Amino acid sequence: MARGPPGDLRREVCTAAAGAGAEQEFFARLRQAGVLVRLRHSTTDPGQLSGYAVGLARHTAKDGGVIWYGGGKLAADLTLPKLRARWQPPAGHDPFSAAELPASAVRAVLRNKVTTAARQVRDEAGFFARLQKAGVLVRVRFSETDPGQVTGYAVTLPGHTGADGAPRWYGGGRLAAGLTLPQLRYRWAQAPSGAPERGAAFCFTAPERDTIYQHASRQAAQAAEHIRRCAYRDPAAAADAAWAAADTLHVAAWALRSPVLRCAVDAYDRAARAGHGRIPRRSRDGDRLRSTARLLAMAGGSTGDATLLTAALVANLAALAVAVAELRQAQQHAAQAAAARSAAQHLRAAMTQARPQAPRSARGEAPRRGAARAAGRTRTDFPVSLRLGLRALAHQTQAALRPSSGQGQLPPKRAGPSR
Repeated sequence: MARGPPGDLRREVCTAAAGAGAEQEFFARLRQAGVLVRLRHSTTDPGQLSGYAVGLARHTAKDGGVIWYGGGKLAADLTLPKLRARWQPPAGHDPFSAAELPASAVRAVLRNKVTTAARQVRDEAGFFARLQKAGVLVRVRFSETDPGQVTGYAVTLPGHTGADGAPRWYGGGRLAAGLTLPQLRYRWAQAPSGAPERGAAFCFTAPERDTIYQHASRQAAQAAEHIRRCAYRDPAAAADAAWAAADTLHVAAWALRSPVLRCAVDAYDRAARAGHGRIPRRSRDGDRLRSTARLLAMAGGSTGDATLLTAALVANLAALAVAVAELRQAQQHAAQAAAARSAAQHLRAAMTQARPQAPRSARGEAPRRGAARAAGRTRTDFPVSLRLGLRALAHQTQAALRPSSGQGQLPPKRAGPSR
């Protein structure tokens, strides 16, 4: 019998928790990843879900049965109550930082949520209820001749406003041709049964995906700057951002399908966690990283011609790990600082691998000009550029990876005989 939960099981649960916004989505992501899920209901209220256990089909006991692990056995912050607290931000916190999201990214998120809600229900009352439960603001339009007849709807995210400060609304037709209310009613009426609709998985367009990767890179750079500022002044103020950075790393490793990033995640997990299973106090910077992880989970992997964007994201994640190493060093948490330095080293290796894969010309000067424009746009979009910035970050990472004077420093090497 195995002595503890396998590392890949814990990694899948952490990734699903980081990419989900509610428990239903969490369990759905686990099942999509091939994880077996067993739900536990309250003994006093059978309709109330009180916990869960997970397992892998290949991880069995001597009798052939699956070995199950409750969330608390995987990590102190993976119990269902603590996951619910993570998914429910405090009042006043914008879960998606929609005020900072570009309009194209907001439309992509709304299209994702509207499409998902439309497939889960079979009538407009349930549809609007699902949207509101998903954190979407809904405004319905009534007929001028029949005030009781709903003729359309518009949606937006909290905090997404125009120049005048008023919310920016998007009708279903602006999101997709098939998301107008008449089209949705037709689909629901044609459904043969009350079962949820099944169809192709939702996909972002390449420009929408690129915009989200740009946003994620900026958020990682801003979090690194915040943690670095707090490291010596107020380390407690950076605790939540350091913890939430693990969510972004987990989802980035999943989205980019990078074994090197998975090694970085495994190394960073120890640096992220507070002692004795304590959960840091929620902060706006931590919530921004958590919402960034959810956006990356929605967007999925980058397209083949977006290597510059993914390289910039990995570079800023490396800077984030370096900042956390400085934070833990200032707190005199040697083991956590070493874990963050190890994660930064893996991220630097991933960054080095990504650079040679930048778009190359296969058709003469026009593709080269397009790649040059993309590189220029990336240099202006990201705090860590892909030339001098990556080189400077590499030197910065090397400096952070070297043990500081005093603890953990190796003795000087004895000089050999001279010729």
